[in-house]
Amino acid sequence: MASLRDIKSRITSTKKSSQITKAMQMVSASKWNRAEGNAKRFVPYMDKIQEVVASIAAASTSVKHPMLVSRPVKKTGYLVITSDRGLAGAYNSSILRHVFQTIKNRHKSPDEYAIIAIGRVGRDFFVNRKINVELEVVGLPDQPSFTDINDLARSAVGLFQQGAYDELYMYYNHYVSAIQQDVTEKKLLPLTDIQPSGKMASYEFEPSSEEILEVLLPQYAESLIYGALLDGKASEHAARMTAMKNATDNAAELINNLSLQYNRARQAAITQEITEIVGGAAALE
Repeated sequence: MASLRDIKSRITSTKKSSQITKAMQMVSASKWNRAEGNAKRFVPYMDKIQEVVASIAAASTSVKHPMLVSRPVKKTGYLVITSDRGLAGAYNSSILRHVFQTIKNRHKSPDEYAIIAIGRVGRDFFVNRKINVELEVVGLPDQPSFTDINDLARSAVGLFQQGAYDELYMYYNHYVSAIQQDVTEKKLLPLTDIQPSGKMASYEFEPSSEEILEVLLPQYAESLIYGALLDGKASEHAARMTAMKNATDNAAELINNLSLQYNRARQAAITQEITEIVGGAAALE
């Protein structure tokens, strides 16, 4: 049985850990609130640009832009969005497990795929397994702006246009609520399933639709990446907030159990001392 000093030491260390997890929970709650707002504010922009792209593409059936046309798949790109830090529950592991299993099921050779990693956890996961990471960006702020991933997004789209891979999938955690984040697989390129979110409007093109699509389609694909990043950041902060709350609750439960154990051990020690005193007094009589 543990001594009173050992139990007291565990109670003290657990209380200190609880204070840390409580503080991290409050910090994550503040970050989550801002990240959720950023993700929601970006939705109207994505709906509008999707409507414009879909309208122009539908009205320009004769235009065969490379980003709109499927081609034989010889190599696949996987854009994986994770965090730079841990302590976020299953946020990272659920994505990486899904991507890794997908790669194993779809491909037989490393030459058939390449990874684009956003986040240090995902980058390290693939590097440690000797999987080629084509592009990477780490150290993103908690509330990222488009300029933070502009180069990577442009390069990812450019590699597809250059034929470095023939399709590009994106994996991230879609934010549903503070307690639910769903692993999402989305085919980013080619843009073969552009559907407007509402009724399509009629547009007059100036200059030609070909020139407009040449500029607009890469911007649309890059915006999809940024939108997924905002979605993922909201999920990350929510997952970390929930994980720290669970850790704080578990610490409180452990402290209660240890306090009960400590009180029982102290009571037993006192009872033992009283019994020894009474026994000693009886022996002197």
